Amino acid sequence: MDEISLLAQQFEAYRAYLRGVAYRMLGSRSEAEDAVQEAWLRLSRSDHRNIENLGGWLTTVVARVCLDLLRTRSSRREESLESDASQDALSREVGGDPEQELLLANSIGLALLVVLDTLTPAERIAFVLHDMFDLPFEEIASVVGRSPLAARQLASRARRRVRGTTDLSAADLTRQRQVIDAFLTASRSGDFDSLIALLDPDVVLHADRGPAGVPTEIRGASRVARQALAYSRNVRFAQPALVNGMIGILVAPQGRLSVVLEFKIRDAKIFEVDVITEPMRLRELDLAIASEN
Repeated sequence: MDEISLLAQQFEAYRAYLRGVAYRMLGSRSEAEDAVQEAWLRLSRSDHRNIENLGGWLTTVVARVCLDLLRTRSSRREESLESDASQDALSREVGGDPEQELLLANSIGLALLVVLDTLTPAERIAFVLHDMFDLPFEEIASVVGRSPLAARQLASRARRRVRGTTDLSAADLTRQRQVIDAFLTASRSGDFDSLIALLDPDVVLHADRGPAGVPTEIRGASRVARQALAYSRNVRFAQPALVNGMIGILVAPQGRLSVVLEFKIRDAKIFEVDVITEPMRLRELDLAIASEN
């Protein structure tokens, strides 16, 4: 076996691991594959005989490639704040397999991917490498171009944002979560009666972009329940999360945020729903992972 074939064989042993690292950083299967392929190209052009820890070297290269991609992505978002979030998500996934993308997203957690997307590129890299892959801050520092102490601070700041903080008690959040879980269950199963039981008779639903592209308001439990069932096809992409400190719902096909539902709950009944789809409003939300009951 020649030298390049042996090197390729060694690289293949790390491919799945590297793909997992890249996907958690980027939230995109196609971009993750590109990052892994770029790592192979750099390895094949390097003086690999001087690499003592191939796995560590490859992880560092993939992380740096991902950091560059995230920075480019952030710059594009700043240049085009009016672009539609769901269209932006689709444009990054041209040629991808939506079902495979969903399986990958679900394996990590749709809400986590969405929250990671709110972090700065350096925060996301530091958090993923340390909290998900247990890399030491000395190695992370070389990737993000900071000191080990600064890398630790990046990860800590990201961790606080991922976990979220709220003034509500754990008991209040648990009660909210029970109502929202029941709402999702009823929506997924098409159970109209159960939805009605969860809604206040005078519930009102606000949508910033209705079917005609204009704000919409729907009043009454029956009408809101029918509206929820009309969008049942998107429920498989939905997941509870903390939205501005309250339990809400993220709708995130392939981990790409497209809709957020905010709820107001009183006496275990939903009396107001705010459906947010406008990209500018989505970016302004404070999102975090909602812990399980």
